Amino acid sequence: MDPILTILRQNARTTTEDIAKELQLPAAAVAERIAKMEHEGIILGYQAVIDFQKGHEASVTAVVEVKITPERGGGFDRLAARISKFNEVQSCYLMSGGYDLLVVVEGGTLQEIATFIAEKLSTIKGVISTATRFRLKTYKENGVSLTREEKPQRLAVSP
Repeated sequence: MDPILTILRQNARTTTEDIAKELQLPAAAVAERIAKMEHEGIILGYQAVIDFQKGHEASVTAVVEVKITPERGGGFDRLAARISKFNEVQSCYLMSGGYDLLVVVEGGTLQEIATFIAEKLSTIKGVISTATRFRLKTYKENGVSLTREEKPQRLAVSP
């Protein structure tokens, strides 16, 4: 992977100057390469990794395994693109194995996700079945650990 992408993936807020220093390149060259990768669609956006357990908004995430019937002439792509357009869908992947699509869905409550699956996702022509798993706790997100090692507290020494 391009070393610039590696740095940006770890921290998208890293400045061009800091990247240039780390890679021992001119800042102008780094800025030019980043602009080129953005223009070519290699870099599609920049996001913050959020620990929703500490946030104020309630959020529920589910991973949905979806079996679909591929379309003639379109395979899985058209159906996956249609599913990906829903606001509730955060990610959609074509998978090997016992199901075809892995769909990551977010909502405010378990009921919102259940309603989305029952009324929108499962009713799409070509969707054969779904299996839903709810996220209970996140330990690592997009390469960023959400667990912080606590420093051991020293016990008070008394005379």
